Amino acid sequence: MNKEFFEKIEQAAGRDNVKYNEPMSSHTTFKTGGPATIMVTPADEKALKEIITICKENNEKYYIIGKGSNLLVADEGIDLVVIKIYHTMDEVVFHNETTDEKMDVNHDNVEQNNAQGKALVTAGAGIMLSKLAKELLDRELGGFEFASGIPGTLGGAITMNAGAYDGQMADVVKTVYAIDEEGNEYTISNEDMKFGYRHSLIMDRNLIVTKVDMEFGHKEYNEIKGKMDEFNGLRRAKQPLEHPSAGSTFKRPEGLFAGKLVQDAGLAGYRVGGACVSPKHCGFVVNDENGTSDDVMQVMKHVDEVVYDKFGVHLEPEVRIIGEWKE
Repeated sequence: MNKEFFEKIEQAAGRDNVKYNEPMSSHTTFKTGGPATIMVTPADEKALKEIITICKENNEKYYIIGKGSNLLVADEGIDLVVIKIYHTMDEVVFHNETTDEKMDVNHDNVEQNNAQGKALVTAGAGIMLSKLAKELLDRELGGFEFASGIPGTLGGAITMNAGAYDGQMADVVKTVYAIDEEGNEYTISNEDMKFGYRHSLIMDRNLIVTKVDMEFGHKEYNEIKGKMDEFNGLRRAKQPLEHPSAGSTFKRPEGLFAGKLVQDAGLAGYRVGGACVSPKHCGFVVNDENGTSDDVMQVMKHVDEVVYDKFGVHLEPEVRIIGEWKE
């Protein structure tokens, strides 16, 4: 990267939206990670496309993040353009309440949902799931209760088909709008999204979610609020929310539970430096004593090795891991 490249990025994004040598520990829920060479927060989809085009034309690699809630970044940092879609591109349009067409959506969806008595909602990729859940609650729209406590953005949740308490993003998505690194736009139906367990077409094609159409049914406010409170109460009781983490560290092996395998392997509380397997929920590796990314990684590696030795099952990380790592 050179000065000319940086100037082009600043022109596309606005100088105030560009940071250099930005510590990723400030942008991940693990609270770990070294500096990114440059971090950019695009104000809108137009700026996002321009930034990606500049990266492509200059052969510079970029990485998209939201809140960093499912990310482990190497302590040495990353020589990448980190594009952060969070607290921008977060507009929400409730189509049963407004004729606002600032968001270009598939209006066939609007007519179809109206005919079915459902509400169509379009939201930008940068909105937090908790904020969207609150807005849906205020309008008495149910079906998103499962996501109210997931600490991430809509774009990231769609990409990995995030879910909890028997709900997942695939259940509410109607259409996903995305772009590729050439700036080409895609309108993808739910059926074509290839949603699976922590998987989607977005991952397969390395696309970037920009906005999403979702459909919801009408429910009583107290019914929705009660379910949200129930789920959030379960999270507080069962998960180590008091410590930095990335949520569930490992994917669920088919027919099994990662946390139970870790617990049965006798690894509750296993520690390297400032990171450990949470005794409260063994599916979580937490940073409870100012740990480093390397501490977290060493815990993860040891857990996988022991579980495989005891049960013949490898634990695949649910956390996305980027950067160069020590052997």
